[in-house]
Amino acid sequence: NSKLYHCSGCLGAIAFYSPWRIEQQLYKLDVGWPKHPEYFTGQTFCVAIDPFHDLVYVAQRGANVPKVLVFSDEGYFLHAWNSTLEMPHGIFAVSTPTNTSIWITDVGTGEYGHTVKQYSPSGKLIQVLGTQGKAGAGLNPLQFDQPAEIFVEQTGEIYIVDGDGGMNNRLFKLSTDFKEIWLRGENGSGVGQFKIPHSVTVDSVGRVWVADRGNKRIQVFDKVTGEWLGSWSSCFVEDGPSSVRLTANEEYLIVAQLNINRVTVLAAPPIGSIGDCHVVNTIQLADEVKPHLVDVNVKTGAIYVAEIGAQQVQKYVPLT
Repeated sequence: NSKLYHCSGCLGAIAFYSPWRIEQQLYKLDVGWPKHPEYFTGQTFCVAIDPFHDLVYVAQRGANVPKVLVFSDEGYFLHAWNSTLEMPHGIFAVSTPTNTSIWITDVGTGEYGHTVKQYSPSGKLIQVLGTQGKAGAGLNPLQFDQPAEIFVEQTGEIYIVDGDGGMNNRLFKLSTDFKEIWLRGENGSGVGQFKIPHSVTVDSVGRVWVADRGNKRIQVFDKVTGEWLGSWSSCFVEDGPSSVRLTANEEYLIVAQLNINRVTVLAAPPIGSIGDCHVVNTIQLADEVKPHLVDVNVKTGAIYVAEIGAQQVQKYVPLT
C-alpha cells in the first residue's frame, strides 16, 4: 500500500475556489485491506460489491491467473474462479437476500470475447449476451464491440455501455428478458454522442449517468425514455472520467480519473436539473496507480478502487 499517499493540499490542484469543497478528507485508506494482497496476480480492472453477503468480487487479466477473486468485506481471500473469461473489463454484482449474480463484460478478441456474461457467485456461467468471439453492431442478434461496463437495477433492467474503443459508442437499456428498450449514442462529441462510454450507473430518481471518457465529460439520460438530460465537462478538463458510482445516500458521485491518478468526489444534484459540476473532495493517488473502475458498498459507504497500474484493489472508508 506504499504506492499510494494522501495529501492535505490535494485540492490545491484545482485552481478555482468552490463553495462546495470540503477541505478535510472524506475518506481514508484502509491499509489492512485486503489481508493478503499477494492474491492480486494480474491486472485488476474492476471490482463489484455484494452488500447483502459482504463480498467483494475482483476481476483481473493476465496469463495463467484466475480471472475472478472473491474476498470478504473484511479483506479475507475466500476463493477464485476462471470460467469462459478472456479479458474482463467491467463487473457488477446484482444482489438480493435470496439471489446473487455477477455480470462481467469481456473485451477479449478470442472465442469468448465481445460479450456480457452472467455468472453465479461460484463462477457458473448462466447467460451470455452478445455473439461470442465476434465484434459487431447488430441488435438482432445482439452484438457488442468491447463492451465496457454493465449496471443492473434491482428490477432486473440492464444498462450497458459499449464500448471501450471499438466500433460502437452507445448506451443500451435492456429489459429483464434482454430485449432492447432504448439505445442512445454514436461516435462523436455532440449531445448524446460518445467517445468511449466507459462506465454507467443509475440513481434513485431515474437518471442514468455515463462516463464519456474520450469526450472528457459525464452525460445524463432519463432512464425511462433515454432522453438526454445534460452533461458535465468543467470538472474533467485535466482528464476524462473513467468510472462513475453514487454513494449510498446519493449525496456524492465517485469518479475515477485514470490518467491523473485521482479519485474525485462530486456533488450529486437532487431530483431535477443536473446543473453544473462541483468538486467536493479528491483522493490523489501516486503516479502510475491508474484507477480504472470503482464500486461503493451501499451498506457501509466504503469505496473500492480497481487500479490497473498498481495491480491492486484498495478500500477507502468514510470518515464521517
